[in-house]
Amino acid sequence: MNLRKSALIFLFLLASIIYPQEQNYYFSFLPPGLHFIPLRANMQEARIGTLYYPDNSDLKLDIGNDVDIFGFSWSKEKIDLTLGVEFMAYALATSYSGMRLQIDALDGFFGGTASFSKAFDRNVLQIRGRIIHNSAHMVDGHYDFSKNEWIDDLRPIPISRNFGEITLADKYDEGNYLLRYYGSAAYTILTFPDDQKKYSFALGFELNSNKIIGKIFGKETNLFCAYQLSIHGISVYAGDNHIMTGIKFGGWDDKGIALYLSYFTGNDYFSEYYYKRIEKIGIGISIDFI
Repeated sequence: MNLRKSALIFLFLLASIIYPQEQNYYFSFLPPGLHFIPLRANMQEARIGTLYYPDNSDLKLDIGNDVDIFGFSWSKEKIDLTLGVEFMAYALATSYSGMRLQIDALDGFFGGTASFSKAFDRNVLQIRGRIIHNSAHMVDGHYDFSKNEWIDDLRPIPISRNFGEITLADKYDEGNYLLRYYGSAAYTILTFPDDQKKYSFALGFELNSNKIIGKIFGKETNLFCAYQLSIHGISVYAGDNHIMTGIKFGGWDDKGIALYLSYFTGNDYFSEYYYKRIEKIGIGISIDFI
């Protein structure tokens, strides 16, 4: 039995345990909104935006989105289980020349998602499963056409990775603030090169409040911070740390614009440079289409 089928069976079994069998079931095609909002401090999430690094003027460009295709529920008021797709990419832009951005490296992701949630009094339990294909490429911005050679003699590495991931999260609404904390585990089914560890893990949280500033142009404004510790390995396991803090104009789980500061230390998240340890401070903007 493959990992995708195992994840779906797990979600349906969990739902059967939590909900009595005699309840009615409801189905919806293209349910509104997004069931599981992407984890802000996770670099490998679908988003649209730009992260600028003042130390060398590099840019991380994000283009991607999640879409829920099917929804299942045990009441007409809310969706409990969704199945969807995820397409995303992020690129490293190192300079501007010849009326175009010079794209040095690119990571692409696509796959399927299954998300389940159960609401309690003041908190919501969430489970998300993902099956994702990731491939990485060096692009022409890393090539010196005047010398007809790769810059710094760093040649492309044919990188491909297929992995399954399970994330367990809890959203707690205190009234003055909203906290989501989570943990995830991933297993790499197939990878090239094969010097990377099969298992990886992550822990993180997101904390936001719309009570501090109030509304701007009739829309709520959220101050937030987010953090994720990612544990993975090449020859040995090591940790990546990413912390971000900023302000989002618009509802926390709705469409809006977020401005933030980012600090990252760990293995480079551009897979062509996965063997390098980096430390980066960035200024970012994210456009949330939810």
